[in-house]
Amino acid sequence: MRRLSSEHVPPRERMAFVHDFVARHIGGLHFSPADRDNIRIDLEGLMLPGGLTIGRSFYAPMRGARTRDLLQDGREHYLMAINSEDHEIAVEGKAPVKIAAGDAILLNEAGCSEFWLGKATRVDVIALDRRLLAGLAPRIPMEASYIIPSKAPSMSLLVDYVEALRRNPPVSLKAGELASRHVYDLAALVLDGFVRGGAERNAHSIAAARLKLIQKDIVARIADPDLRIEAVARRQGVTPRYIQRLFESDGTTFSDFVREQRLDLAFCLLRARERAGSTITAIAYDAGFSDVSSFNRAFRRRFNATPSDVRATILAG
Repeated sequence: MRRLSSEHVPPRERMAFVHDFVARHIGGLHFSPADRDNIRIDLEGLMLPGGLTIGRSFYAPMRGARTRDLLQDGREHYLMAINSEDHEIAVEGKAPVKIAAGDAILLNEAGCSEFWLGKATRVDVIALDRRLLAGLAPRIPMEASYIIPSKAPSMSLLVDYVEALRRNPPVSLKAGELASRHVYDLAALVLDGFVRGGAERNAHSIAAARLKLIQKDIVARIADPDLRIEAVARRQGVTPRYIQRLFESDGTTFSDFVREQRLDLAFCLLRARERAGSTITAIAYDAGFSDVSSFNRAFRRRFNATPSDVRATILAG
């Protein structure tokens, strides 16, 4: 968790600190404090894999604006902000709208926006990679912003999960990757009720994205003869039955996918000249097969040739 506070800066330097450093380099905003003698901004942020940042800020009353000149910085994350006090925000030059305390607003940093904080306010922010979120909620660009009530379905689950991460940050890269995937999935579920026509499409996209991650996990460990669906499920934070349903929706099964990937690996090994001295049995084992007879049968069905045929063709060339 990284932290930054104007309280650590001498009072006479706080305006410059807020305006020149925090605003432009951290927030990508112009700040105008309501009281130049009461300038306070406290920031903390937890950066996770997948371009995800979980942040919490405390602001004295002020105006903040992401103006057109600032868009040149190339920021394009989606920001989900939840304020502890009522406030107003205007997006893309439209009339300001009031956001109730506890409700969330989601907007893209690639657009202009402006907000007004009339009271000292705590702001919880989830910064989400635009491409990753759009992959789970494809129709999200249809609107410039979304206002999400605190009582919206799945919203409390997302907020509670993010708060748990803030209090207990992941201690390893794998844990961070898993936590990040959960946040993206939960954010997409929240958006199901707000992105027009998005629920069915979003649910399908979430499943497709999860299946790709599971397939990537399998391929990375395909040579392991003890590769089991239970172990994959534990690493992905899902149930074995959920993985089975994902493969079924794709017209295959977990076992079929594993077998086909192992056959592809064996085919590549048989064609590799540096493996010319290896026996067929050794290559079968190196590709993750534990039974040579079943390997031979599956190989012939898949490639309409025996492993020896494939090897002979390469050696002859």
